[in-house]
Amino acid sequence: MTSEAECFLDVSDLEPPEPLIRALAEIDALKDGQYLHMCHHREPCLLYPNLEQRGFTHVTRASGDGFDVFIWRKDDSVAEQAACATANAATEG
Repeated sequence: MTSEAECFLDVSDLEPPEPLIRALAEIDALKDGQYLHMCHHREPCLLYPNLEQRGFTHVTRASGDGFDVFIWRKDDSVAEQAACATANAATEG
């Protein structure tokens, strides 16, 4: 289930470095109140330092098929609340 706040990106079938490139392009396009929900077949460890450098933060949840990564700007509390609510719902469901 997605909301207007969520931008969804599935990079599960892409080979490196395409998931990293796509994720960075998507976060640059986020508007206030929006977050990126990225699905990946493995944990994107190389993405995390890039997020930090660009002023973003994240929550990562393991799923049956890989990982769900929720990314938002550090200073965007609206996006943070929406992303965390979705991440928590995914964990409970």
